Amino acid sequence: MPQPLVGIVMGSDSDLSIMGEAGAVLDQLKVPYEMSITSAHRSPEKAAQYARKAEERGIRVLIAGAGAAAHLAGALAAHTILPVIGVPLSSSPLQGLDSLLSTAQMPSGVPVATMALDRAGARNAALLAAQILAISDSKLAGRLKQKREKMAKEIEEKDRQLRTRKEKNA
Repeated sequence: MPQPLVGIVMGSDSDLSIMGEAGAVLDQLKVPYEMSITSAHRSPEKAAQYARKAEERGIRVLIAGAGAAAHLAGALAAHTILPVIGVPLSSSPLQGLDSLLSTAQMPSGVPVATMALDRAGARNAALLAAQILAISDSKLAGRLKQKREKMAKEIEEKDRQLRTRKEKNA
């Protein structure tokens, strides 16, 4: 099994259905990753240790998904210089606004890249992690370019289908 390059961390097993989207994107791009559950509040020492040891274990980028107060990404970033990408989750009565603000409003000197809420955020976090890794991996860069080209072709096909339907209805 290849050495994981991305660490996907979530605050609870209830986050797995969303954070699994990040794993699915990394699988498509053939980027090895690991997943872990740890909490900035319920297991703070475990979270800190995970972040402190990640680099020496070969992890190059961390993705952290958490809901409610969502301090997991910031807690990890406080203990590593690896890039940390936060995915705010809408698991609270505030429907993710609290998570978004907690993840985005990091103090100067401890950056966290903040994605959109939920599934789109998890997918984009994986893509951003892959783009960071692709700086020094031309094969991965090629796979990312192919993915973009495929998306563009899919949109062109959808547009063609729309125009065809419109012409039939005219």
